[in-house]
Amino acid sequence: MSMNVFINGEIQSVESSSLKLTNRGYNYGDGLFETLRVINSKIMFWEAHYFRLMSSMRILRMKIPMDFSPEYLEEKIVELVKANHLEKASVRVKINIHRNEGGYYTPEDNSVGYVISTKELETAFFTLKEEPYEVELFKDHYVQSGMLSTIKSNNKLVNILAGVYAKENDFDNCFLINEKKSVLEVTNGNIFVVKGEEIKTPPLSDGCLNGIIRKQLIEILGKSEDYTLKEESISPFELQKADEIFYTNAIQGVQSITKYRKKTYANTVAKSLVGKLNAKARLVDV
Repeated sequence: MSMNVFINGEIQSVESSSLKLTNRGYNYGDGLFETLRVINSKIMFWEAHYFRLMSSMRILRMKIPMDFSPEYLEEKIVELVKANHLEKASVRVKINIHRNEGGYYTPEDNSVGYVISTKELETAFFTLKEEPYEVELFKDHYVQSGMLSTIKSNNKLVNILAGVYAKENDFDNCFLINEKKSVLEVTNGNIFVVKGEEIKTPPLSDGCLNGIIRKQLIEILGKSEDYTLKEESISPFELQKADEIFYTNAIQGVQSITKYRKKTYANTVAKSLVGKLNAKARLVDV
């Protein structure tokens, strides 16, 4: 079955669609993306995704199109999902934004083009996988702390190289660190470190991604009577002292890390949070 994509306001088949070789996202990494989960034609945490997308475009000094209202984009996403016969499925949707061609490092103008694409997912709601998941510390390159690192830009070479390193050395993922040697995240998600009744996650000022599920869990844990959440820098030394470590993203939800070097971890907190996250997703989108 042929799949469709949405390019600059028009649904096109994947086979007939194309981007110019002068595309600035391709040539200069002058672009960003947003990844979200759609279940039965309902976008999970759409408001949070939309505002992160708008904020990221402003940070990159892009001109936001006049019709980029939350209602318009939601309508177009659902329209594409239905065009691909996925209206009753769980779907990964990716929105790519690129500054329009023209200029070299300095663009001729700040107008943008965009692509929306879909991919079917296996599970309807977030589930916690029980398989072993081993992570290593990636030290070859650093993520720079600061605002640019918090957005989902096309400049993700550190994440890519860490993923290559993990694959070459039979790890499932890698922790990334910033220039201050603080642990930020894994290649594809925000981290939470549990020690006793305290849960820590790095602050945005350290350069971690401004994650949507990170935001939801911060809200959930802020109401918890069992745990105290702190947004504080995390040193590599703390990883081996932790009782539990997990990471989050908009597609997987919560993923437990079972091993780092010689230390193995429980998944008790992660299990409890998956249920609360699913409940929050249902409540938001009723």
